[in-house]
Amino acid sequence: MRHRSWVSVLLLLTATACSSGGAAQDGKTELTIATFNEFGYEELLKEYEAAHSDVKITQRKTGQGEPHHKNLFTKLGAGSGLADIEAVEEGFLSQVLSKAGQFNDLKEIGPQVEEGRWLKWKYDSATKDGKLIGYGTDIGPLAMCYRKDLLEKAGLPSSPDAVKSLFATWDSYFAAGDQFIAKSGGVAWFDSAAQVFNAMHNQHEVGYFDKSDKLVVETNPAIKADWTAVTGAVAKGQSAKLAAWSNEWNTGFKNGAFATKTCPSWMLGVIEKQAGPENAGKWAVTEAFPNGGGNWGGSFLTVPKQSKNAKKAAELAAWLTAPEQQIKAFKSKGTFPSQVKALTDPALLDSSNAYFGDIKAGALFAAQAQKVTAAQYKGPTDGQLQDTVFSAALLSVEQGKGADDAWKTALSEAQKVAK
Repeated sequence: MRHRSWVSVLLLLTATACSSGGAAQDGKTELTIATFNEFGYEELLKEYEAAHSDVKITQRKTGQGEPHHKNLFTKLGAGSGLADIEAVEEGFLSQVLSKAGQFNDLKEIGPQVEEGRWLKWKYDSATKDGKLIGYGTDIGPLAMCYRKDLLEKAGLPSSPDAVKSLFATWDSYFAAGDQFIAKSGGVAWFDSAAQVFNAMHNQHEVGYFDKSDKLVVETNPAIKADWTAVTGAVAKGQSAKLAAWSNEWNTGFKNGAFATKTCPSWMLGVIEKQAGPENAGKWAVTEAFPNGGGNWGGSFLTVPKQSKNAKKAAELAAWLTAPEQQIKAFKSKGTFPSQVKALTDPALLDSSNAYFGDIKAGALFAAQAQKVTAAQYKGPTDGQLQDTVFSAALLSVEQGKGADDAWKTALSEAQKVAK
């Protein structure tokens, strides 16, 4: 989902060279947990230690996901060095499931948890041959964010209710984009072709791979249809042509370089950070999302068989993913819960976001989460296909390469990555 440096990878590998948890010097059981980005666990881990005097927890935290997962698979291959609990992002989950024999079945070693704790599609996505490999943490239900002032300037409706017709379908979204750029004075409709394409792609029941891990890009007409629609919008000038997570993309939020943004729940924090206080109140979010919504993002907690304290690690992972703790993590870092009870918690439903006009964002994204009926199956190299192959190919179109030639390049690179 984000580009990473090899320096970060090397630093992470060095930092995590030690083995997983064991007996600490003071006689306590030492547990290690490896996470990336922001899970909101800092205070929760302290709370757990306070309630379990026999446990000492060390969190290995890296700022980004790619080096974390590279370390995970390197240590799996080496047979040692993993944390007792390893976080796994959805784009890398299928690679973990393909190595399910190296992870504990949490239904066997973990504490009994209430049936239906998680949204069914979240729970199902972490199961393999009846074994539960990961406890679900957060999710990324999709909505649409947009600049009210820029839409108004272009003569388009701007209230969350009034824009629903603009964002009803992808056809209406791109048609609105044509109207917008005709009067926007050079402002783009969306930030990046890849960001729109990824959101469209995540809505499909079948993505890059089928459930037998066969690459189906060429035989899945939905992917080519998405490609045609997005590159067609690029050709009409709707894209700001900003590579996601680049300095230019970050600055684009602040400078008002584009009017709309596909918004998984975690994107609100990104927009607020990058757009800055001077743009507070200009951004809005609506539950209207083309073709009904979807999910983009979310992670799981796994317990590798390398763990020397797997049972206690599973107990910690189960506690961290309980509804009560997920609400606390949401309050801390905005990680959106995947637990059914948490989605009806008043603390979530009553939460508002001042930056986005005091909208009740918790209730909005809880409703969006309920619209997702099944998680798209992610193949072994799904994350690479999204982050490198198709994102790079779409960026090349934005930089002037023909859409047909870029599609052929993407297909060729996809075959290489899938081997």
